[in-house]
Amino acid sequence: MDKKLYMVSLGAGDAELVTLKALKTLQNSDVICIPTKDKNDNFKKSITHKIVQTLFNDFGFQIKIIPVYTPMKFKVSDWQRQVEILVNATENYDKVSFVTLGDAGVYSTVYYLLDIIKVQNPQIYENCEVLAGVTSFSEASAKIKKPLCVGDSSLSIVPLIDRKLKNTTIYMRPVRGFDTQIIKEQGDIYTFENLNFKGEKIIKGKKKIVEKYMTLFIDFFKKD
Repeated sequence: MDKKLYMVSLGAGDAELVTLKALKTLQNSDVICIPTKDKNDNFKKSITHKIVQTLFNDFGFQIKIIPVYTPMKFKVSDWQRQVEILVNATENYDKVSFVTLGDAGVYSTVYYLLDIIKVQNPQIYENCEVLAGVTSFSEASAKIKKPLCVGDSSLSIVPLIDRKLKNTTIYMRPVRGFDTQIIKEQGDIYTFENLNFKGEKIIKGKKKIVEKYMTLFIDFFKKD
């Protein structure tokens, strides 16, 4: 049986925002790795642990937990230590989940860890699955009943840091027959057709002509 590593997004701080897919994945895991900022592996102030514990209580299951010290200092040595914990877990268990708040694709530790795993443990990387989650800004929008974007408006996510920013651009809502030559890609662009529906296709690169209404282009920023 292939070992599986799941990077599970828990949503915006409320156990009721955990997706059904994330819940089922946790229920079927052999072990759940939970980050903590306490070097003594204490979960007292851990929101992720609180959410997982709430799921345990509400849905009547219990899974072994492994603490992952995550000091959030953006140091390679810290990420390396976290990777070693995850890799060690996959050596002892078939299905390992690592949980993160919000959505793994938005300013998450997950991709720092996956970058290392991809180089050091390519087989684990290939057998890894990332589960999307509800973002804080999606939840904030819903709380006050105001759209993030509607009609001809667009959405920007801007980190409050005083330096030049790299940029990922999402192109959506094209019409069939749209010629994509006007999209001038800056990084690594992908085409997504019928995402999560029949006929789903994920293409590395930019499709020349839009064929499906549900087509999405994401031009991901290039890493250093």
